[in-house]
Amino acid sequence: MIVLLHGPDEYRRSERLSALLADIPDAARSLNITRLEGKRFKLDAFIQAGEAFPFLHDRRTVIVEDLLKNQKAGKERDELKLVLERLPNWCDVIFIENEDIDKRSALYTHLTKTASVEEFPFLKETDIVRWVGELARSLRITIENRAAYRLLSLVGTNGRTLVNELTKLATYVRPGGVVDEVVVDLLVSDDTEENMFAFVDALAARRKGVALAKLRHLLTDGQAPQYIIFMIARQVRILLQVKELDNLRMRPNEISSKVGLRPGFLTDKAIDQSRGFAPADLERLHERVLSLDHKSKTGGIDVNAGLDLLVMDT
Repeated sequence: MIVLLHGPDEYRRSERLSALLADIPDAARSLNITRLEGKRFKLDAFIQAGEAFPFLHDRRTVIVEDLLKNQKAGKERDELKLVLERLPNWCDVIFIENEDIDKRSALYTHLTKTASVEEFPFLKETDIVRWVGELARSLRITIENRAAYRLLSLVGTNGRTLVNELTKLATYVRPGGVVDEVVVDLLVSDDTEENMFAFVDALAARRKGVALAKLRHLLTDGQAPQYIIFMIARQVRILLQVKELDNLRMRPNEISSKVGLRPGFLTDKAIDQSRGFAPADLERLHERVLSLDHKSKTGGIDVNAGLDLLVMDT
């Protein structure tokens, strides 16, 4: 068996890997699973791992991580294709790609013909809500539809983060309980909006180094790049509205009411940020964010590189 797992949804990708390895007893895993890094890939090491006999089990598994991203055209790539065709019948190979891959590459094309290729894109919001509902049932609770959407708005679409938060909610309501919006707001902290303000704050001040650091922080927190683009676009639209109302000399509480912001700190920050941009700059930034969203969805640009360029060119 040869499998390629790729796509940006790390949680579902990891769950699939766990399912593929589920038949190997814990006591035999260290003896029958070999992990190789694509960045340091050596064909001899791969052959040695694949040809070794299983021990205390009937199969061996070789996991190769990020090979397609790092392997260049040449003799080793061509030899690898031949090696894959001559693998012992007891050997399984699982290729895992953590980042976007070039689907035009020769190795990817070869794997589409000879392996099981499984892609894990980020789910659409409606699909994520359905998935959250299924996860809730597995935890022996129920989550209301509005509560599921509220949960997504607070923590984003990262699968691992959602699992952690839903597990916490399940512990609170106990088996058979129901999670509604009140419970979500009670237990789930909303730091995404504050982090996004900090990011846009640095953009407004043209502090590119700080903005890049804030962007990295958002990504490290488990926010999907597409979700960050959505949040930037949302924030810029808020700032466009706030700037217009601020120019009309409206008071902060009036602005918060019209725009739908929480009064106090967040509204004050939005007013300060809007004053850091000229109207034309905000409109231009909004157009660039929409362009990045389109290009990232159609394969016109790597989404992470696009976010970096957005920061550097603002």
